[in-house]
Amino acid sequence: MVAAAPFSFGVEEDRMNCRFRPVFLIDELFLWEMLYYAAHVDEEPDGSIETMQSNPFLPKYVTHWGKPSDLGVIAYEVGTLQLVGAAWLRVFVGADKNCDEIEDGTPELAIAVVPSHTGKGIGAQLLTQLFDAAAASYPAVYLSVRATNPAKRLYERFGFMVIGELTNRVGGQSFHMQKRFR
Repeated sequence: MVAAAPFSFGVEEDRMNCRFRPVFLIDELFLWEMLYYAAHVDEEPDGSIETMQSNPFLPKYVTHWGKPSDLGVIAYEVGTLQLVGAAWLRVFVGADKNCDEIEDGTPELAIAVVPSHTGKGIGAQLLTQLFDAAAASYPAVYLSVRATNPAKRLYERFGFMVIGELTNRVGGQSFHMQKRFR
């Protein structure tokens, strides 16, 4: 496993007057909240963070955050310090990977912005910050996105390419996408 390189985030501000910082161990609860949105659990009739934590597929994205290869960035509002979004990478190997075609050691991306802050460029800035740090440690990044998710266009703008399709955990269609850094 490749250890993520140390990194720092700039203080660029977006239209929401946000800044960015690394994900810390104390942010695990916020990562659960962001995974709730990233995995579209909020759209499920019985969806809650509690049911998500007992789901066989989802806890691996957050549980025991802080492994040497974990890398993430959080967006927060200047002034209020309210956390408004997160993008993070985790490395999965063997049976934990969601795509057999992805090489061991390639991290998987999870990203979400709180609903009241979407559409304001925060997701793009999260990706920019995260990828600037990740490119030093990883040759590529992988993600899975629902076919109906408008964020697919954002991922394509960032250089992700569809490498396969799958039936997701709720029975819909999703795409495997990969971005190569080198």
